[in-house]
Amino acid sequence: MIAAQDRKIALWNIGVAYTAFLIGTLCGLLQVFIRNDALQLPSWLDYYQILTAHGVLLALIFTTFFIFGFFITGMSKSLGAFGPKVRLFSWIGFWVTLLGTVMATVMIVSGEASVLYTFYAPLKGSGWFYVGLALVIVGTWISSFALVGHYIVWRKTHKGELSPLFAFMTITTIILWIIACLGVVATVLFQYIPWAFGWTDTINVELSRSLFWYFGHPLVYFWLLPAYMAWYVIVPKLLGVKVFSDSLARLSFVLFILFSIPVGFHHQLTEPGISNFWKFLQVVLTFMVIIPSLMTAFSMFATFEISGRKKGGTGLFGWFKKLPWKDVRFTSIFIAMAFFIPGGAGGIINASFQLNEVVHNTLWIVGHFHITVGTPVAMTFMGMTFWLIPYLTGRKFTKSMQILGFVQIITWSIGMLLMSTAQHVLGLLGAPRRTAYSGYNGHESALEWFDGILTNHVTMAVGGSILFLSAMILIYIVVMTMFLSPKAVKPEEIVEFPMAESDKESTPKWLENWWIWIGIAVFLIVAAYAIPLSHMIHHAPPGSEGFKTW
Repeated sequence: MIAAQDRKIALWNIGVAYTAFLIGTLCGLLQVFIRNDALQLPSWLDYYQILTAHGVLLALIFTTFFIFGFFITGMSKSLGAFGPKVRLFSWIGFWVTLLGTVMATVMIVSGEASVLYTFYAPLKGSGWFYVGLALVIVGTWISSFALVGHYIVWRKTHKGELSPLFAFMTITTIILWIIACLGVVATVLFQYIPWAFGWTDTINVELSRSLFWYFGHPLVYFWLLPAYMAWYVIVPKLLGVKVFSDSLARLSFVLFILFSIPVGFHHQLTEPGISNFWKFLQVVLTFMVIIPSLMTAFSMFATFEISGRKKGGTGLFGWFKKLPWKDVRFTSIFIAMAFFIPGGAGGIINASFQLNEVVHNTLWIVGHFHITVGTPVAMTFMGMTFWLIPYLTGRKFTKSMQILGFVQIITWSIGMLLMSTAQHVLGLLGAPRRTAYSGYNGHESALEWFDGILTNHVTMAVGGSILFLSAMILIYIVVMTMFLSPKAVKPEEIVEFPMAESDKESTPKWLENWWIWIGIAVFLIVAAYAIPLSHMIHHAPPGSEGFKTW
């Protein structure tokens, strides 16, 4: 077990994460019924309040707090207990992030910031909402630097050694996060806050969106890389084998630093102020990110086959039957991986200019987001929760909870399949995103959205309802393993952190030379962004005043 003080920090992070998860999933349930015209909200609450709360609390807050809880646990286990300074700054980072979360949430609930989690200008929320967002980022940086400090101390006492794979992947993700946050920090501090408080009259809309998406796309990989860490490090341990290739795993993570940041313009393909050359360049870099994802897929299926054959699997696919399907920790992550296959294919469509023209700003994008983040990432986090919280609390994960865990992941899979598929099809039929219910005066195109099985907002609502049921089962498991389940006493009852061994002997040491990768990343970012951003600044059209449309 890791040090008690480190466990406490991790548990507080996970506790806040699941509090945000509970509120965010409730907001999601309300949305699908409103879009189906089956629910009317009270006068003090509107659709865009709950849509903003859903996006902020699930996409930003749940993921961030859970990821840092995971990082703190794994870094303490792999590198040893935190020192006093690391603990102090981890707590400071946690409280600053929590303060920012509370500020932003209060502004959303009070109706002062219904600007969605992308907070596009010229929609204008309360200045305190943007201050809250800034504090969230500052808090995560403090927590990140605490973990980096712990890593540096380990490196000084283990000169010439490669760090454990978990620590390497954690530092990679933190580097990506800090570089990516520079864009959103710049736009919030120098554009949104002065504008929202009335210190400036207008805002450069195009620049603000470009700086947001400089951050917005690598944000997806900040969510995804901890899931990949579980796939690379946790899954082999559950299968009883070593990490397939230490060097392949490290190289794949390094490539995410290089290619996940200078790609934001592929979210802005329909915006006229960016020349086609820069859009083309960033689309090319977007497709480069496919390479480490394919490397990960290869590594995972190699691990599956090695494990299955080690357990007696024969023939072409005999190994598949030998995988531990009765272990909810493994099955949940395997299903998450399977969902990522259609999700990744949808990402290729979104990044292709001609195809993006068809699906842009439709429910297709919402379906894509849920099938890439709401399942591969979220379900991996769920699978991790089944052992992470019992490991930190020392409580049992009983057989009844194992059964409930299977019910939870099955219902989540069914609900997401129904909801996301309906959203994809509705998007192809032109149903818009970011809108409450509208019949468009009975227009024949809109009528298509309420006919059939998959082309129906009812199907989406049924899927959302099943997802909410699944979320409540998960919350029950979280509460039980945190507070109510009996303490583990016998050795077989103790839940461990399943961290696989990784052979580092043949791994090149230059893979852990961070200055090389940071330098290349900076070069690619400058090449992709310097000229178009300077053009937006020096040749900016008249800025926009703020609008409050809710």
